[in-house]
Amino acid sequence: MKVYLVGGAVRDELLGRPILERDYVVVGATIRDMLKLGYQQVGKDFPVFLHPESKDEHALARTERKQGQGYTGFICDFAPTITLEDDLIRRDLTVNAIAKDDQGNLIDPYHGKADLDNKILRHVSDAFSEDPLRILRVARFAARYHYLGFTIADETMQLMTTMVEAGELKTLTKERVWMEIEKSLKDGAIHIFANVLADLNALPFVTPWQTKWDQETAKTLADQLARLSPSNDTYLRSAFSLWQYQADLSEYNLEQDHKIPKIYADSLRDLQANLPLLQSDTWQADTIMTILNQLDAWRRPERLCVFISTVRVIDDHCADKAIELNKAYKAASNVKAQEVIALGAKGPEIKVEMDKLKLKRIAHLLS
Repeated sequence: MKVYLVGGAVRDELLGRPILERDYVVVGATIRDMLKLGYQQVGKDFPVFLHPESKDEHALARTERKQGQGYTGFICDFAPTITLEDDLIRRDLTVNAIAKDDQGNLIDPYHGKADLDNKILRHVSDAFSEDPLRILRVARFAARYHYLGFTIADETMQLMTTMVEAGELKTLTKERVWMEIEKSLKDGAIHIFANVLADLNALPFVTPWQTKWDQETAKTLADQLARLSPSNDTYLRSAFSLWQYQADLSEYNLEQDHKIPKIYADSLRDLQANLPLLQSDTWQADTIMTILNQLDAWRRPERLCVFISTVRVIDDHCADKAIELNKAYKAASNVKAQEVIALGAKGPEIKVEMDKLKLKRIAHLLS
């Protein structure tokens, strides 16, 4: 029985990036062997175990044989005779098919280290084409490592193009598509993710509501994303909204039909509904009140926070208006029910009078 560190941990260590998780392949062992050693089995489709102390994932070396279309339907063989090389050749990219033994030696049968050095994303074997999810993964890796100068090998682009033309992306569930989108949003280069998919004519499968995408759009988005604060809790919702806000969503139900989480879809709709008001020439107290009411800022200030975080990076005009909107909210939110009750307001009149007072304070701020 031999244990090897594999995949992303090896890749990122060689790139000098932080290692977020460690995955291991076990060669020459059976399920019974792993259980005897105290490992906890967690894998459903094939044997994956948690180390009894570190809790790192350890998977038995396996081969896969495709059965049917799409990214499911693989028949796995995890016999103890499966070699490390057999396991690695089934992986997506050469840079993800490097292993390291317990002595620190690299096992690199498919030249992933050379591709890392040359900043190339290249598929390991033709088995790549059996899993259409890998198209999105490659686009995501291209985005993640774009800042290092990584590009996709021509032959890999051609293979992915063939897969797209064959309709393989149609077999992916919307949940899996969203998972790759969200991961790329977290990596901070969703515009590169979109560029790769656009080059493959795959963007209509991923965001069918997005009818316009070109290099100018990508550059604008890149500039806007660079001005967002990555550490801010609103970053992901703002990044998604900036990416999609020019799309025509009139015929699409993002949550139901495309499994976009409601928190993202709401932020996008908030931006589309209120940005025209923010950009209008008639920037008055009632305009600001309309925005605050539509965002339900009084009960859900986090919606206003996301909106402000998003619009402030669109352009200088929006940035100025975002500052004024935030000041107006602070001034208006200080209005308390007790103030109008003391003036004699009762029942339904309380909210009406509070809104009048909020509007008055916003107007005073603008004067």
